[in-house]
Amino acid sequence: MSARIIEKLYNVLQARKGASPESSYVASLYDKGSVKISEKIREEAEETIVEGLRLEKSGADEAIREALISESADLVFHLLVLFSHHDIHPDEVFKVLEARFGTSGHDEKASRSKV
Repeated sequence: MSARIIEKLYNVLQARKGASPESSYVASLYDKGSVKISEKIREEAEETIVEGLRLEKSGADEAIREALISESADLVFHLLVLFSHHDIHPDEVFKVLEARFGTSGHDEKASRSKV
């Protein structure tokens, strides 16, 4: 079920490209472009970080754990909006992750070209 929701959500996000910005939150983001979508990603990333740090300090606090999960979902959602805005299918991202799987993070980072 988890992997399928990404595909289902991406399809809905693609369909929202034809919606009115007044009637659809996603269409309103598309209408404002990458800058607004990126601002939302930054906001959700910051909120996710805050909850992750709070959970680190409080151990097994279930409310904070749930807040981290919720903020993470918001972050993933807005990343998918950005992908959809630029017609990048999530499978393209997953292929990169699959290619990196089994490679040390240090080795993978060192293999990137320095720009």
